[in-house]
Amino acid sequence: MLEIWQLDDKLWFPAVHLALDEPNGLLAFGGDLSAERLLLAYSKGIFPWFSEGEPILWWSPAPRMVLFPEQIKIHRSLRKRLKRDDFQITFDQNFSQVIHLCAQLRQNREGTWITPEMQAAYIELHQRGFAHSVEVWQDNELVGGLYGLALGRVFFGESMFSRVSDASKVALVALAQRLEELNFQLIDCQVYSPHLASLGAREIERDEFLRHLKQGVEV
Repeated sequence: MLEIWQLDDKLWFPAVHLALDEPNGLLAFGGDLSAERLLLAYSKGIFPWFSEGEPILWWSPAPRMVLFPEQIKIHRSLRKRLKRDDFQITFDQNFSQVIHLCAQLRQNREGTWITPEMQAAYIELHQRGFAHSVEVWQDNELVGGLYGLALGRVFFGESMFSRVSDASKVALVALAQRLEELNFQLIDCQVYSPHLASLGAREIERDEFLRHLKQGVEV
């Protein structure tokens, strides 16, 4: 019988191949959002995703949506937008505001998993040098961005937001170009979305994803 594993106070996770097929990738519940547990989770291809009032749920879906930095697709309309040069890009200049706006915009649409507890946990990871943000500015206003974790040569994308057309796409392009310069292997996008697929992300099997983690992740 398949089961969802319950975590305790010890720092451990079950093997990801034990994750459920339905719902896809659900592996465990419980534990906490300490920096140590989060870093262990990501290094094994696991991430938290849960709503307010739920226990902490841990996931490792298969297949896995990833973007190889050198394979970012910049379509003609986006390339024209970039040439207009009306956006300014920064890195790690306002992490807390980026994660707050990601949570706020999703709350306004369909609800969010970026709870206050989650925000605090990732802000701590940012303070420790693991979590990073990309900010997109227009006329000195923060209009788009994304955040995630960098472990070794793998970037684990968590969420993005856009307050004007194309701002989140610009953030992802800037991230991919920066990571390619730094010789990163891939960007973990977690699960399929048409938006990410249009920018060059694709699904790979779990075993291939785990091979990339083994080669690229350092904690």
